[in-house]
Amino acid sequence: MRLNHKAKRTVVRLVLACCAAVLLLGALAFLHVAVWFWLRESLAVQYVALIFAAVDLVIGVILAVLADRYAPGEVELEALAVRRRALDDATDSLTISASLVRLLEQWIFRQKG
Repeated sequence: MRLNHKAKRTVVRLVLACCAAVLLLGALAFLHVAVWFWLRESLAVQYVALIFAAVDLVIGVILAVLADRYAPGEVELEALAVRRRALDDATDSLTISASLVRLLEQWIFRQKG
């Protein structure tokens, strides 16, 4: 039941985040238009377009570099290592349990036969 409520909450949060993203992108677009008209009054259209392209390119490159450098932290790597060890231990435990069950079945089969 807890997982069901958590899933519903996650879906609602995702829908709200998508709506917020659409509105933010729309606001950014209108900001571009407003600055375009403001700069167009004092500069030629070609220069305004070049300014917009350059600024957007610089912001895009900065964001791409930040995204590329945003590597997992020490805590995240340690948590991943703990998870892998736990999965390995669980797998080993199941392998040992399966072997013991098979050995026990063979022993019981030999006792009956």
